[in-house]
Amino acid sequence: MIVDLHTHELRNSPDSHQKLEDIVEEAKAAGLEGIAITDHDSMGLKEFATEYAKKVNFPIFVGVEYFSLQGDIIAFGIDEFPKERINAQDFINYVHEQGGVTIACHPFRKNNRGLEERLATIENLTCVEVLNGSTLKEENDLAMEYCTKRGFKPTGGSDSHFVDRVGIYATKLEGYARTTEELVDLIKNGKTEPIEVKGPMPFDWI
Repeated sequence: MIVDLHTHELRNSPDSHQKLEDIVEEAKAAGLEGIAITDHDSMGLKEFATEYAKKVNFPIFVGVEYFSLQGDIIAFGIDEFPKERINAQDFINYVHEQGGVTIACHPFRKNNRGLEERLATIENLTCVEVLNGSTLKEENDLAMEYCTKRGFKPTGGSDSHFVDRVGIYATKLEGYARTTEELVDLIKNGKTEPIEVKGPMPFDWI
């Protein structure tokens, strides 16, 4: 199953310019088999996305991109998250204890929102995003180095805020999921392979 594990929807991510309906259509056109909505510090789209996924018969997984005190971490498999900013390790432990999974997203992007070298010592982290569609190649490559060294699972995601960027990168999973709970199981128990779908696209905000 090929899923873009990192997208933002305009209803709950103020910096996004794409609606769920358009994200799904673009995902289908790109050949994706599922999409994840990971809004900034919000899972407010969960109820709507669950119903819309049934309507269009296309898997939509809702997680959160949580801004910890040390950087952004995507989480799936939790019902709520701390409303205040807490340490990255504390948040990862919080998700781990609830049976969820965490992804250190764009860890080396030069915007002070990545875990950076903390990847060398962090515990209970599930994955590292080694292909991020809004991150320079050398920063993605460094993320892959740390991911391999620590034995975390690698993932890919577009980090799209504009619909044409959906599916730049994605993650190939072993098996098929319809619900976020099933997605968590696939990530935990199977191989994750970051892949290019559309491939790198130019961006002008770095």
